[in-house]
Amino acid sequence: MHEILEYVSKQRSKAKKVEALKEYKCDALKSLLIWNFDDTVISMLPEGVVPYEKNEVPVGTDHTSLRKEYRNLYHFVKGGNDGLSKTRRESMFIQVLEGLHPTEADILCLVKDKQLHTVYKLNRDLVEEAFPDIKWGGRS
Repeated sequence: MHEILEYVSKQRSKAKKVEALKEYKCDALKSLLIWNFDDTVISMLPEGVVPYEKNEVPVGTDHTSLRKEYRNLYHFVKGGNDGLSKTRRESMFIQVLEGLHPTEADILCLVKDKQLHTVYKLNRDLVEEAFPDIKWGGRS
């Protein structure tokens, strides 16, 4: 995901950014963008820095990826798995972060706080244009 978001951010025009998003369209990317840009997706995790151990092993050896883990993101938003205790939810989130490459863990932390736009040159208008099939609102 990091490479995709970096690539999109480096595009100079809105049209090129939209084209890049369409080119790399996948469910994981769309899930992250919805969590970040849809105001009705409410994070059930505390805001701010997450205390976790970064996974520093070389790329390709012992990491999972957001492409695999996106299916479990529902645990961390309101209405996804409300039966989880606060402690269990937070420990699960830390486990996911510790399994990801540090750049992907950083992305997930940004998305959790709806701050993706602070690092990557993206906004909801771009996402709406690239993925007109996304239904916005009414998620929580």
